[in-house]
Amino acid sequence: MHDEIITTFRTPAVSGTVRLGTPDDYALRWLPGILARFAEVHPAVEVDVTCAPSNELVARLVRDEIDLTLLSGGNERAGMVGQPLWRAGLRWIGSAGHATHRRSPVPLATAQPSCVWHRAAVRALDEAGIPWRVAYTSTSQMGTLAPALAGLAVTIGLPGPLPQGLRFLGPEDGMPPLPDFSIVLVAGDDGGPVVETLAEAIRSGFAEAAVTQA
Repeated sequence: MHDEIITTFRTPAVSGTVRLGTPDDYALRWLPGILARFAEVHPAVEVDVTCAPSNELVARLVRDEIDLTLLSGGNERAGMVGQPLWRAGLRWIGSAGHATHRRSPVPLATAQPSCVWHRAAVRALDEAGIPWRVAYTSTSQMGTLAPALAGLAVTIGLPGPLPQGLRFLGPEDGMPPLPDFSIVLVAGDDGGPVVETLAEAIRSGFAEAAVTQA
């Protein structure tokens, strides 16, 4: 009876391939658990994951190179409907052993100027009258955390656990407040059951994480 139950549970309701896009930091934080549970229930579905910046993922979605993607809110193009998954305030991140944030101008490690996080960071600094310069540029979160860890720059990122040697910076450190940001899920025009099945698994995974962190 146990074997029959397991077999029934693992019988794939859908099959095929889903091309999923995501920024690398979202992939590391949220996708492992979501994809593991999805594979248990739908073993006949192959998930092809592409990690890239949000603006590049939007372009790939338009070109039909991916079926579904996570994005930083604000990157959607006209006519795209993003399903909100998560919302929180951006945070300044710096070295726990260096006072890099006290330098003038403040050296920044960010993504390209078109990135919504980059725009939020420089706008906050400009409004606070704090001089800044871009010292390092990277399309990945790890690429911006590395110079911050070395005490060479300040960066921005998500609230949550940080690698050892980094800490969040706030008003007590002289850093201005950053706005809230959102993570959204956007699907292409030609979806189908397999795409919607993964989309629902992602929505459920983020909702479960929100309850856990509340």
